[in-house]
Amino acid sequence: MAISVQELLDMLYEMIDEAKSPAFSNDKCTIERDRALDLIDEMRAQIPVELAEAKKLIAAREEYVAAARAEGDQIRSDAEERARKLVAEDQLLLQAKAKGEELIRQAEERSRELRRSANDYCEDALRRTQEAVAEAHEEISAARSRFRTVSTGAPAPAGETKSKYDIDM
Repeated sequence: MAISVQELLDMLYEMIDEAKSPAFSNDKCTIERDRALDLIDEMRAQIPVELAEAKKLIAAREEYVAAARAEGDQIRSDAEERARKLVAEDQLLLQAKAKGEELIRQAEERSRELRRSANDYCEDALRRTQEAVAEAHEEISAARSRFRTVSTGAPAPAGETKSKYDIDM
């Protein structure tokens, strides 16, 4: 089983920490040279392997972060596009509603105008009919009066004029 660089460093640290100091010197110690060199050789052998693994991990992490960032950007872009579409649909709906309300208002106004025109026309037609009926009634009354006069031999009352319907006898 391969020992990690960290473990090898810990072993070297312990070796130095437990080493005996020569008399009258606290900052110097005696360690086993061969054992220390073996630990350093193992560290040299392990460092490139661990560095390669670390580089792979860093590359994988960067790739994962880039993929996550791209996915996040895509999600945000999709959300913004959807929001734009919803806003556009809302705008269209509001415009259609406003247009519909305007058309209804115009139709109601036109309906009122047509109703007023129809009422005016009917009122005028009824007035003219009433005048024509009144005129016809007067002519009928005058004709009856003349008929009675002619049939009884009495002279026509003063002020009566001849109508277009009078018959000369």
